[in-house]
Amino acid sequence: MKKTAILASFAAALMLTAFTGTKTQPTAATEVTAPAKGRTYTVETSKSEVKWHAKKMTGEHMGDIALKSGQLNVDKNKVTGGTFVIDMTSISCSDVKDEGMNGKLVGHLKSDDFFGVEKHPTATFNVTELTPIAKAAAGQPNYNVKGNLTIKGITNPVTFPATITVKNGIATAKADVTVDRTKYDIRYRSSNFFENLGDKAIYDDFTVSLNVTAKQ
Repeated sequence: MKKTAILASFAAALMLTAFTGTKTQPTAATEVTAPAKGRTYTVETSKSEVKWHAKKMTGEHMGDIALKSGQLNVDKNKVTGGTFVIDMTSISCSDVKDEGMNGKLVGHLKSDDFFGVEKHPTATFNVTELTPIAKAAAGQPNYNVKGNLTIKGITNPVTFPATITVKNGIATAKADVTVDRTKYDIRYRSSNFFENLGDKAIYDDFTVSLNVTAKQ
């Protein structure tokens, strides 16, 4: 009887708490996580381009690299972030027409002298900050982009202007990014590390041009 009376008192106390508005601690089952802001747009790799352009004392070379995957984070028609994975094994050269010479050059670019694609088949770029450019003219860069570029397992910050648009569920981004290859342990024929190279020197900076399309 005593036990029954205690249980009855406990039940009455719970009912009193419910009707008097006394706060109780919510359990994990009743907690609701706020939805993430914005939407994720997936990069359409077949409609996107990554081109490279490098110069040396006696000329220049250029070509393409394929995007393996990517996404842009969009909130209220504004890009707020993004991640890109670049397939370094796909690197090609478009200016050398001789098949044998072309193959030799591409093979060298894939070697450890340059991008070491056997050990490092991908490069990545993660956007960390986007700042609108005030009064940007139509068709001109309208954002300053900051991010982390990883090549050969080495990560460095990069900053560049970009032209970014979001309309009807499609986001586009265009930019030219200047990269110092020596920061990624690519020192082959760099005059900053080797003396007396003469006209054999290859400039440290090369340009990566992005033309990316992403869809909601």
